[in-house]
Amino acid sequence: MTAPDIFDRRLFRQRRLNALRKKINGADFLLKTVSDDLADRLSMISRNFKTGIDLGGHTGHIAAMLKQSGKVETVYRGDLFDPDPALDPPDFVFDDALPPLRDASVGLIVSALSLQFVNDLPGTLIQIRRALEPDGLFLATLPGAETLFELRDVLMRAELELSGGAAPRVGPFTDVRELGSLLQRAGFALPVTDLDRITVRYNSLFDLMNDLRAMGAASVLRERSRTPLSKQVFFRAAELYARDHADADGRIRATFALVSLSGWAPHESQQKPLKPGSAKTSLADALNAQKGDLKK
Repeated sequence: MTAPDIFDRRLFRQRRLNALRKKINGADFLLKTVSDDLADRLSMISRNFKTGIDLGGHTGHIAAMLKQSGKVETVYRGDLFDPDPALDPPDFVFDDALPPLRDASVGLIVSALSLQFVNDLPGTLIQIRRALEPDGLFLATLPGAETLFELRDVLMRAELELSGGAAPRVGPFTDVRELGSLLQRAGFALPVTDLDRITVRYNSLFDLMNDLRAMGAASVLRERSRTPLSKQVFFRAAELYARDHADADGRIRATFALVSLSGWAPHESQQKPLKPGSAKTSLADALNAQKGDLKK
C-alpha cells in the first residue's frame, strides 16, 4: 500500500535550506528546548551506547547533547537534505524518508522535530528500528496534533469570511496515541509516548509567522492553494488572533504540542508481557482477597 503524498518534499527541502542560509538568531529556541528535554530523558537510561546518531542534524544541538551526555562513545551527525553551512561538515547528508543506515548497526538514534514532514512515517519508523542493534534505543520528538491550533483557527476563519472558502494553511500533525500505535506497528519494544505543551507568546501573528519561516517550518502541503492569501486576510486573521487567543497584556499565544517517543529494538533481555492465560492468580480471587482484608 502506497503512503499518501501529503507533503511537498521538494518545497520542504528548499524552505529548510533558505532557513539555514539566513540563520536568524533565536530561531532555534524550540530545538534547544527539545534538546534539553531529550538530554533529561537520556540521562535516566541506565546504559551507554557505542554509537549514536543525530538524525536531522541542523543546528547541531542534538549532536552536542549526545557528546556531552557521556553515554555515547561515538556520535554521528546526519544533516537532512543539505549540510548546515554554519556548522562543521556533517558525517552524512540524507533524506529522512530513506535513512542510509545498515540493519542492526547503531545503538542509539535521536530525532528532533524532523520526522513530521515524512510522507511514509510508518515506513521510516520501520527502517529506524531495523537500523538499531538489538536492545538499541530510539528517541524522538515530533509536533503533536494541537500544535499551532490558534493559527490554524484564525487563518481558516479569516479566509472563509473574506473569500467564501478556505484551503488548509497549516500542516496536519499526528496525535500522540497514533504515534504510540505507529511505534508498535514498526516493531519497537517497550514503546512510550507522552505529550508536553509549550506556549510561546508573540506580539502579533506576523511575528509568529516570521519565526516559522526562520525555522523552515512554513506549510509544505502538496494540496495547498497556489493562490497566496491577500493582505486583507492576514490582517483579519491578526485581528481574530488578538481578540480570541491573547493574554490580558495583548500578546498572542502559540501552542506547540510536543510528543516525545521512545522505543527499543527487541532483545531477549527485555521485559515481556505475560501470555494470555498464564497468570497464576485470577482477577476474581484477587478481588475476593481484597474484600476479605477490608472486612477485618
